[in-house]
Amino acid sequence: MAKKDTANALRRKGISDPAIEKLIQVFNNQDEVKAATKEQLQNAGLDEGQMEEVSAAFAPKRPAKKPTATKKVGGKKVEVEERPKLTFKMPEDKLRLPTEYELKLTKMSEDMKIPMPRKVINTIASRIEGISVNDAAIKKILKRSHERYMEHCMDPNESAGIIAAQSIGEPGTQMTMRTFHYAGVAEINVTLGLPRLIEIVDARRVPSTPMMHVHLVDEIKRDREKVKKVAGEIEITAISDVADIRADITNMRVVVDLDTHKMDQKELRPEDIIKRLVKLRGLKGAVLEDETHIVIQSEDWSFKKLQSILDLVKDAKIKGVEGIKRAIIKWEDRSEEFVIYTEGSNLQEVLEMSAIDKRRTRTNSIQEVYEVLGVEAARQVIVDEACRTLDEQGLTVDIRHIMLVADLMTADGDVKAIGRHGISGRKSSVLARAAFEITAAHLLHAALVGEEDHLDGVAENIIVGQPVTLGTGAVNLVYSPIRRGQNNG
Repeated sequence: MAKKDTANALRRKGISDPAIEKLIQVFNNQDEVKAATKEQLQNAGLDEGQMEEVSAAFAPKRPAKKPTATKKVGGKKVEVEERPKLTFKMPEDKLRLPTEYELKLTKMSEDMKIPMPRKVINTIASRIEGISVNDAAIKKILKRSHERYMEHCMDPNESAGIIAAQSIGEPGTQMTMRTFHYAGVAEINVTLGLPRLIEIVDARRVPSTPMMHVHLVDEIKRDREKVKKVAGEIEITAISDVADIRADITNMRVVVDLDTHKMDQKELRPEDIIKRLVKLRGLKGAVLEDETHIVIQSEDWSFKKLQSILDLVKDAKIKGVEGIKRAIIKWEDRSEEFVIYTEGSNLQEVLEMSAIDKRRTRTNSIQEVYEVLGVEAARQVIVDEACRTLDEQGLTVDIRHIMLVADLMTADGDVKAIGRHGISGRKSSVLARAAFEITAAHLLHAALVGEEDHLDGVAENIIVGQPVTLGTGAVNLVYSPIRRGQNNG
């Protein structure tokens, strides 16, 4: 029976019957056939052609071609054309090779066996290049700089995370809970203070007050009229913004009275309004143009239908970027240009506009930056937003503490919250997770699945009452007593 099964398995592999007859006399199963050497196959009585058959049958197959990506649209699966892989190339203005003087300082520091980061070397070179300084003086400068650099380095086993948490948390207790007007733009409210800091570390998908700073290209950034035109294209414009919409119950119709002044401001024509109304659901063939207004009428409407049509027409968007409710122009004295401040954010669509300076335009929505520009840009936004929030409250926190938090939030390639749904909830230690939130659930789950806690961190060691493995606690001292008769030397 076993030989019969082996023969059937080899037949399915495409091996001929004469070869199978010889193979099942020597080998017990197809795994032995697969592992057989050329000599073993020859000893089994196979000729060259039959040996090639066996080799081809058990040769590794080429990986199948990946199927085309699909996505669901309206309940149906639709093939989506895969985007070509993007290769990132560092912009030439950011890629700077070291100068001869910087290379000289780097070589001197290596010869003196005091290696320092390139940033420190570059800073020293920018200060002393062009000044008549001899090599002996340069060596003194490098030695003193290295001493200062080492003073600023962290000691081994120092608790960087706890110090960062204290350095941000303590000033956070002095922050106000109120929401202020944004400095310089009184019309737009922006969340500041403690609520904004909580938003940042919680990695909220949508901030409570999303906002963008839109910078424009050099050709138009000082021309108010052109900037105003761009702001009009960015700001979302509904029909209710440029017309008075009312329901005529007597004649069972909706009347749209156009405001010509507002229409001119937004650079719209009556044809644009009609074109948009026709596209609305259920209004095809019901839109009529009069001399002074647009009428939407149908014979079989009920009062309920009339009300729903009225609401539909009021909310219909004519132009603008989705999500941006308002756009305000402000003159910046420092950079001598007009900047557009928006209430609402849509980085993807705004960056696609040709008049926008893509390198300086920014948003306060961290998740949006991550989705459009990637994790490194999101990390930088976390640092910038946290620093700006603390600075506006007059609190001084070293940027390195904030950078550590930003690094921790983005280390895995996406943006994670600090709380139980993010970093704290993913700690390997059961006691550390239990000490943070929902203690009973964590301990019960750990007991059910048989988790182990190796007590490597701070919180778990404090819970069990033993020294923390940080600082002096990370070092084990062994005392070796001197025996009698041994020399102390």
